[in-house]
Amino acid sequence: MILNASGCLDALEAPEVARALDAFVTKTVTPLPREGNRPVRIAETEAGMLNSIGLENPGVEGLLAEKLPRLAELGVPLWVSVGGFAASDYSEICAALDERAEVSTIELNLSCPNVEEAPESAAEIVAAARPRTGKPLYAKLSPAATDLPETGRAVQAAGADGLSLVNTIKGLALDERTLEPRLGHELGGYSGPALKPIALAAVYQCYRATGLPIVGMGGVSTGRDALEFLAAGARAVALGTVLFSDPEAPGRVRRELAEELAARGLAQPGDATGLAQAGGTVTVA
Repeated sequence: MILNASGCLDALEAPEVARALDAFVTKTVTPLPREGNRPVRIAETEAGMLNSIGLENPGVEGLLAEKLPRLAELGVPLWVSVGGFAASDYSEICAALDERAEVSTIELNLSCPNVEEAPESAAEIVAAARPRTGKPLYAKLSPAATDLPETGRAVQAAGADGLSLVNTIKGLALDERTLEPRLGHELGGYSGPALKPIALAAVYQCYRATGLPIVGMGGVSTGRDALEFLAAGARAVALGTVLFSDPEAPGRVRRELAEELAARGLAQPGDATGLAQAGGTVTVA
């Protein structure tokens, strides 16, 4: 299954790209509308991209009244990314989403590096959200967590149905001339190819620790990248930074993955999940 990483695709502006996905993940929604951080918000680097959007969004009421009905017309399953600044924020939004048939899955954004985090732990937020919805809950975690496998086990015990790994990690880019930060918010969330080894390690460790379904993300730009995330333990992958430069990426990655699987005698993506964990070797025929 191929998704987009939250915030990396405007489905209403690029509906054909969204329809090429197996599910579309919305930008993170918060209880009230947010204008986001001051510009500059995006800076390219040698091996990726920094962003400091700051969770700009119309708020949950705006999402439900305006955006969600239009997104449902795309004809693909919808995942809604939920954020907040306290466990009660997550709980309230999940309750509101639970009533909407358009929403198939809720992703709890527990690790945005560009805003202040909720004081509660990831597990406490999941525990607060879990009773408010019967929809699947995926916990999106940071690669900067001190003990990511333990965090994975904690959110699993609190009721998470799956994990999204990983969110961006804090980074800094300086202007060549002034040597001042290039982003208006100074630090931003780093994504792109250089994040891939970090994300693979997170998927590998958390799959071993929890056995939960995992959406792997972080530097996925080819079918080979997708195959490696599956082998590490993911059941699905999300495309992020690559969508900014290649809107054809969903179809291309899908074709390349099929070729990678066929070359190894694997019938479907699920056959590759966890191969790196099994200790066995599947080589190219």
